[in-house]
Amino acid sequence: MVELKTDSSIDAMYEAGQVVARALTAARDAADVGVSLLELDALAREVLREAGASSPFLGYRPSFAPTPFPAVLCASVNDAIVHGIPTTYRLRDGDLVSLDFGAELNGWVGDSAISFTVGTPRPADLRLIATAERALAAGIEAAVVGNRVGDIAYAVGSVCRAGGYGVPDGFGGHGVGRHMHEDPPVPNEGRPGRGLRLRHGMVLAIEPMLVAGGGDTYYAAPDGWTLRTHDGSRAAHVEHTVAITDSGPRVLTAR
Repeated sequence: MVELKTDSSIDAMYEAGQVVARALTAARDAADVGVSLLELDALAREVLREAGASSPFLGYRPSFAPTPFPAVLCASVNDAIVHGIPTTYRLRDGDLVSLDFGAELNGWVGDSAISFTVGTPRPADLRLIATAERALAAGIEAAVVGNRVGDIAYAVGSVCRAGGYGVPDGFGGHGVGRHMHEDPPVPNEGRPGRGLRLRHGMVLAIEPMLVAGGGDTYYAAPDGWTLRTHDGSRAAHVEHTVAITDSGPRVLTAR
């Protein structure tokens, strides 16, 4: 069931989204050679504390997970696509990092992700990240009243495929509201004109995931959470929480 949010609810979701934006900005600014992923998670926890917000990630346990998620930040490095658990791993020169973060404030959730490089970037990584960001922008542009979910999926997937990148099968965006994952699912590939029609008050997380090697398959790491590319190629993941409104898409997690 898809819940249509009121304008005041969307405003409240914007406040949650801005906590997310501050945490991701702080973590990206702090990410440097020698900094551990656990240190980035601690920084994100401090942003939550200062805002009086909580984490929808911490303790989350979907059906596939062997254990509850132990952190407030997903930190995926290099060949990790999504759901990386922060560890004592210290960032190295040239690493490609994807951070996914959520915040719950006054009963509403915001969710967003960024990808960036640490130290000296590889040109191929910069192209991958730029393509992911273009795919996200295309998906947001398609998130207008009267379009369908398939139009968003087609917009995202078209940019990814045109770049020669893979799109992990079975993973994509979702509705957001009182809970982190709500209806409807928002795939990263699809056919235009198909799926649920977009209406004022729908709020969606649009989140392209791209694999540099061109493959669509992945495997689960021993921790049961982290998804990695089969061929060891690098991956990028970007995301925004977006409200569908009569005046156009409103990005609630804008940084």
